[in-house]
Amino acid sequence: MKADIISVRVLLVTPAPSLRGLLRQGAGQASVPAEVMEADCAAAAEPLLAQGSDLLLLDSGMPEGEKAALCKAARAAKEIPFIVAVGKDGGGAGVELDGSVRKPATADEAREIVDACIRSRRPTRILIVDDSSTTRGLVRKILSASKFPLEIADSPDGLKALEDVRERNVDIVLLDFNMPGFDGFEILSELRRLQSRVAVVIMTATDNPGLAERAQMAGAAAFLKKPFFPADVDAILYRLYKIDAPARRA
Repeated sequence: MKADIISVRVLLVTPAPSLRGLLRQGAGQASVPAEVMEADCAAAAEPLLAQGSDLLLLDSGMPEGEKAALCKAARAAKEIPFIVAVGKDGGGAGVELDGSVRKPATADEAREIVDACIRSRRPTRILIVDDSSTTRGLVRKILSASKFPLEIADSPDGLKALEDVRERNVDIVLLDFNMPGFDGFEILSELRRLQSRVAVVIMTATDNPGLAERAQMAGAAAFLKKPFFPADVDAILYRLYKIDAPARRA
């Protein structure tokens, strides 16, 4: 489907030619088409930021001052990219990151790492399944505050959710555990049967310590205890994309 093909503009910034080469190769093999720009320092990257980029991959080993200048320029750009440090968390004074990934040692690692970052920039299709229209509205509001791009749909019951998953591609299902008719595990099983790649996140207000473990054993990707907040949803998205969330600074 043409709607699924979204080109992502990627800016690679590192003084190391070997790392640039690996990241360039990884971007070229990504599951989403990528337009790649490269720079070896912050000063050379700033004019490229002005051209617009979706994703900024910066070398965590760059000097702190350069990383801070680069992040500042990226945050001031007309189109603010998602900023990811390549290597151990490269945060520090003035270095405002959106995440970090490990530094690749091989072409295969680079493809996996860059592909994860690029996929985080394309809209993630999320289906909210809850019998309460009020709850669906609240969850929509929470999702709208995510730092990741999301396409949100909702369904009032499990049967309608199964129909929706059959008819269109869905990446993540937020599934209320306590609904009339089928319980959450029955719907989870059917969703996994229909689309094995879909990530199902169980939502519940039930205070049952064993429920999260049971959900995981049944194939759930994650568990959300109501009430939850945008940061809780983003934490799950980071985990699904295999990107480390930025470290909290004191």
